[in-house]
Amino acid sequence: MDFALTEEQELIVKTTRSFVRNELFPHEAEVEASGVLRDDLRLELKAKAIAAGLYAANMPTEVGGAGLDTVAWALYEKELGATSYALHWSCVGRPSNILLACEGEQRERYLLPTVRGERVECLAMTEPGAGSDLRGMKTSAVESGGDFLINGTKHFISHADHSDYVILFAASGEESSNRGVRKKITAFLIDRGHPGFSIRPGYKNVSHRGYTNSILEFNDCRVPKSAILGEVHRGFEVANSWLGATRLQVAATCLGRAERALELATQWAAERSQFGQPIGKFQGVGFKLADMLTELRAAELLVLSAAWKHDRQISTDTDMAIAKLKASEMLAMVADEALQIHGGMGLMSDLPLERIWRDARIERIWEGTSEIQRHIISRALLRPLGA
Repeated sequence: MDFALTEEQELIVKTTRSFVRNELFPHEAEVEASGVLRDDLRLELKAKAIAAGLYAANMPTEVGGAGLDTVAWALYEKELGATSYALHWSCVGRPSNILLACEGEQRERYLLPTVRGERVECLAMTEPGAGSDLRGMKTSAVESGGDFLINGTKHFISHADHSDYVILFAASGEESSNRGVRKKITAFLIDRGHPGFSIRPGYKNVSHRGYTNSILEFNDCRVPKSAILGEVHRGFEVANSWLGATRLQVAATCLGRAERALELATQWAAERSQFGQPIGKFQGVGFKLADMLTELRAAELLVLSAAWKHDRQISTDTDMAIAKLKASEMLAMVADEALQIHGGMGLMSDLPLERIWRDARIERIWEGTSEIQRHIISRALLRPLGA
């Protein structure tokens, strides 16, 4: 593996870092204090992101995206991760790669306008009784008169309140397997305001203020077969092809926040004096900084290694799981130690550390908990031995 960045990758890092620090950082305090990302501000920053060429950078050039390779995309996500999710995700959109499964009229109605920033999607998998167990979902899609009738509830659906449509996963049948009967899953594209589909406010969250979640309800929601994304009963395969990328995205954004926390802690350790010398000279603080940097660099290498393999089509679910597990748990450690180095000031909202510390908690839960990642990794070790 060549560890040197290409000229293009260095430009992407520089451009994204400049945008985040100049355009997004200044609005962090407002979003944190109010818990709301104003619609006018979101649209203003979104327009700036589009003008800067940073919007939909994860999508292929043939559909209007920037066509970043996976390593460049991971570096781009790392820079975006330095700020809050409300700002970087809501204003610098990265449409779900699952939309690449759109065909025919779906491309003009959903895929292309979403890449252009004219429409916004949300993804609905999680349910009150089904999180990591995708096949345990109860939301059903039953064929009825040539259409599908959808009933059920989804929750924890990010930014659904300002999305134009939902990518919905629903149980559409059953099949036998060596582990017994399991549900078949189908993906659907459903517009906001479609009869039988309603959105209501979700839960207050300790992490990522301003980045909302909603509850989606489907009551005899009738959709035509043209709403199916991909093939009937093949939604699980479509989801799996997308999940690896989202885990890598979470891992990369964790790197950005950890690096910011380390920068703050290092600066504080150099400037804060106790007993006549900078606190960084005390081993209790200096060794913390050393451990933080070591863990950060280890996680960064795992993320970039997974991205490099993905570009060469040799990555596995285990590569993505390792990257997500390490990066999310590293962020928790770095954020906590950075706060500890700051002492009482670390908990004050005058500094971004308490936000980084709070926001870090959810990274070990969404897009597959740490336990799920460990299950994927251990399964890959044991299966070749028949266990």
